[in-house]
Amino acid sequence: MTTPPTIIETNIWIIRHGEPEVAAQGRCYGRLDVGLSPEGRSQLERVANQLRREPLAAIYASPLKRTMESATILGRHHSCEIEILEGMREINFGDFEGLSYDEIAQTYPEIYRNWMERPTETQFPNGESFAHMRTRVIETAEFVRSRHANQSVALITHGGVVRIMLAEALEISGTNIFRIAQRYAAVNRIRYLDAYPSVELVNGAA
Repeated sequence: MTTPPTIIETNIWIIRHGEPEVAAQGRCYGRLDVGLSPEGRSQLERVANQLRREPLAAIYASPLKRTMESATILGRHHSCEIEILEGMREINFGDFEGLSYDEIAQTYPEIYRNWMERPTETQFPNGESFAHMRTRVIETAEFVRSRHANQSVALITHGGVVRIMLAEALEISGTNIFRIAQRYAAVNRIRYLDAYPSVELVNGAA
């Protein structure tokens, strides 16, 4: 009698950081290192409470303050350490970082127009392109999945990173990733059976 093959099941919870502090609101921020607002911390308290019984083998975060603060709140209910993943950073907006959208529109009208019309085709001045970001995010996500086969882990990251991971799992083209909504502190879940992804939760609220 043939023994059925063993299925490797891996659960990845992907959580967007909470609302950022006032200094970032209304401004372009990717690599700009801002922390959480009081509401952002409350949002993550609710997420942490929701996932307090999830047997997390690891918690990963991008190195920015808003994700590290979010991960620290989540980690209070778990014994695993928080590990930093550089590949989970938000896109680098280069010269746009910290500027208001009106300031960007006035100073870089052509690039701003292209960004609004074709966001995934824009190369930000002294910053990063979507194609580069997508490559590093997919490589990092594969590293996490292969490292934690048959385990459950949490990634605390950014809206752009979350959308790329979900779009890759759903085979959605890069040009359509902004059809995937991501509120602050959104909870998402991908369950992998071997290498096959099943998206079980998108933009969930605790």
